[in-house]
Amino acid sequence: MASETDAPGPDGSARDGEPLRAAPARRPGRIRRSVAAVRLHWRSELVAVAAGLALALAFPPYDVWPLSIVAVAVLSALVRGRSARQGAWLGFLLGLPFFIGLLKWLHVIGWDTVIGLSFVEALFFVPLGAGLAVTSRLPAWPLWAACLWVAQEWARDRVPLGGFPWGRLAFANTGTPFTPLAALGGAPLVTFAVALSGALLAWAALRLLPLLRTWRTRRAPAAALPALGATGLAAAVAAAGYAVPVPTDADDTVSVAVVQGNVQQAGMDFLGRPMLILNNHVEATLDLADDIDAGRVARPDLVLWPENASDLDPYRSTEARAAIDRAVSAVGVPILVGALVDHPTKEGYVENQGIVWDPETGPGDSYTKQHPVPFGEYVPFRDQLSKVISRLERVPRDFHPGEEPGVLDVGPARLGDVICFEVAYDGIVRDTVNAGARALVVQTNNATYGNTGQPEQQLAMSRLRAVEHGRAIVTAATSGISAIVAPDGTIEQQTEEFTQDVLTAELPLRDDRTVSDRVGAAPEWTLAGLGLLMWAGAAVRERRGRGGEPRAASKEAAE
Repeated sequence: MASETDAPGPDGSARDGEPLRAAPARRPGRIRRSVAAVRLHWRSELVAVAAGLALALAFPPYDVWPLSIVAVAVLSALVRGRSARQGAWLGFLLGLPFFIGLLKWLHVIGWDTVIGLSFVEALFFVPLGAGLAVTSRLPAWPLWAACLWVAQEWARDRVPLGGFPWGRLAFANTGTPFTPLAALGGAPLVTFAVALSGALLAWAALRLLPLLRTWRTRRAPAAALPALGATGLAAAVAAAGYAVPVPTDADDTVSVAVVQGNVQQAGMDFLGRPMLILNNHVEATLDLADDIDAGRVARPDLVLWPENASDLDPYRSTEARAAIDRAVSAVGVPILVGALVDHPTKEGYVENQGIVWDPETGPGDSYTKQHPVPFGEYVPFRDQLSKVISRLERVPRDFHPGEEPGVLDVGPARLGDVICFEVAYDGIVRDTVNAGARALVVQTNNATYGNTGQPEQQLAMSRLRAVEHGRAIVTAATSGISAIVAPDGTIEQQTEEFTQDVLTAELPLRDDRTVSDRVGAAPEWTLAGLGLLMWAGAAVRERRGRGGEPRAASKEAAE
C-alpha cells in the first residue's frame, strides 16, 4: 500500500528503519503563492534596509531631516498586519544600517567598533518592530506606534552601561518645525511628534494604495477622504511646534571669549607630547590678551577653554600650573579650564574636570564629568576583557564619575558645565539647569573624530538643548566645532575644525525655566509606558481571541 511504503529522505533515499507514508502532493497554485510571498517578503527586507540608510541621512552632517519622518512611515507600513517575529526582523533590518551610517565616525577606532556598537543598538529595534506589528491591529495604531518609538529611545538611553542616546529622532530635528516642542516635553516629545507624523503618513498610504486600482469608480474619491485627513493631521502635528513659544529674553548678559587652541594631529593620538595642547590654548589666550591691550577687542568677563585643554594635571604638574597662571594673568579674567586630574584618594583613577581659574586666587570650584564614556574613558570588566582585546590598553586609567551637577560661578556668570557626550543625556542637562545654571557650556574634545561628522552631530544636540531649556549654549572644543548657540537654537557663531580660533560674544543669561524643565522626565515615562501597555494589551487580547494561539500574520500581498 502506498501508505506503508518508505518515503524518500531529503536527498531522495529511503530513511533507514523508518516506515514513512508517501508525501502528499502539493497543488501547483499553492507553490506559486508561496514563491510570490517569498519574493514580496524579500522586497520588504530590502525596503527596510533602505529606510535605515535614509534615516541615517536625516542626521548631521547630511541634515535631510524629512527622511526621519519617511523612515518611520516606511517601517510602520512594512510591519502593518505582520506577526511579531516578522516585525522584529524588519525592525532589526532597519536599525543595523541606520546605526552603521550614523556611527561610521567610530571607524577611526576600527570598523569592528562601528559594526559591534551598531549591532548592539540595532537590537533595540527588534522589540520596537515587534511592538509596532502587534499594535498595528489596534484602533488608533499610529498613536501607539509613536509611543513605542519613545519607549525604544527610553530604553536605549539607559542600558547597557548607562545607555547611548545617539540616533534619537529628536536629534535629527534640531532646526525643524518640530524643534519648539522640546520646550514643552524635551527631546522625548519631539521624537513622539516626528514618529506620530510618520505613522499617520503610513496609515494614509496604506489606505490610498488599494484605491489606486479603483480610482475611476464612483466610491473611490469618498474612500480617500480618511487618508487625506490623516495626511492633514500629520502636517498639523509637524506645524504644532510653531504654536509653542520659545523664551529667549535675557535677564542680563555676560561677555565671553571661547578659545579653541587646536591639536597637532587628529585621530586616536591627538594628544602628542605633554604640554602641546595646553600650550596651544595658552598661546591663543595670550594673543587674545594682546588684542585686548591694543584695543582691538573688548575685555570679556570670562574665558572658556574646552575639555582636555590641559593634558596634564595642573594640581600636580608645576609646569602646567605655571602655563595656566600665565594665561589667566595676561587676560585678567577667570578662565574655565578643562583638565584631566588625578583622583585625590583612589590611585589609578582620573577625573575629567572643568576648573574655574581666577587671576588672583588661582584654581577654585570645579565640576567632574558624571557620565564617563564606556570603553573610551573607562573599561568595564577590565580584567576580563583586556586579556582578549589588546586595544583596551589605550585606556590605561579609568575615569571616576562625579556626583553633582556642574553649576559654577565663573566671574559674574552662573554657568552650567556639561562635558562632551553628556549633552546627549536628558537628565544631566536638565539637572544642571534646575540647579541654577543661567547659561550652559559644553566643554568637548572631538579631536579623535575630527572631519568625520561627529562634531556636527554633537552640535545639533546643543541646538535642541538650547530650545529645551531656554538657555544660550557655548560649545568649547579643542579642535572644533566651537560655537555660540542662542536660546532659540540658532547658531550665531562657529569655528572651522582644526584651526586655532577665538570667538567673542555677549551671552544672554536667563533665570526662567521652561515647561520641560518643570515636568522633567514625566512626558517620556508616560508616553513610553502607554506604548508598552498597549502592546501588552494587544498581545493578551490576540492570544485570548485565538484560544492561546498568536494571530497569524496577514498576507504579504496586503502590504
